[in-house]
Amino acid sequence: MAASKALMLAVGVVVVAGCAVGLSGATDHIVGANRGWNPNINYSSWSANQTFYAGDLISFRYQKGTHNVFKVNETGYDNCTMDGVTGNWTSGKDFIPLPRPGRYFFICGNGFCQSGMKVAITVGIFDLGPEIYPPPAPGADNPSTSASFTAGAWPAAAAVVTALGAAAILVI
Repeated sequence: MAASKALMLAVGVVVVAGCAVGLSGATDHIVGANRGWNPNINYSSWSANQTFYAGDLISFRYQKGTHNVFKVNETGYDNCTMDGVTGNWTSGKDFIPLPRPGRYFFICGNGFCQSGMKVAITVGIFDLGPEIYPPPAPGADNPSTSASFTAGAWPAAAAVVTALGAAAILVI
């Protein structure tokens, strides 16, 4: 009984540590910045100046009851229709997760799409770079690399290993 409680706690610690590491770099992109989600704004220009990664959020701020947000397919976006609707938000302060790489299309479904209330974004994969993925070890085919790593070079891995170590102690 005690071992199963300890195991459940250990799993919880690992999950929490993993979530904290995964979400720590997420960005909340507020559509239109200080202008919000309103007619007659060039959202193509706004989105072109953003870099979206899987795990980020896109937020829409608007007057509740006047506007809304629909996630549609590309045809719905191009034609300002409800084609391929997969999401609908109406709170006036909507936080929408971007869980996967790909193209996302959002429109206002209250007739304002034709007035420019639509935005298309491309979500990419975040490159964790050398902080998480160290350079290859030196060798005959890669003599220019160094085998030494600086402290803190693997922060995400260290958090998970620490959580796993704590979990192992609890199970024992």
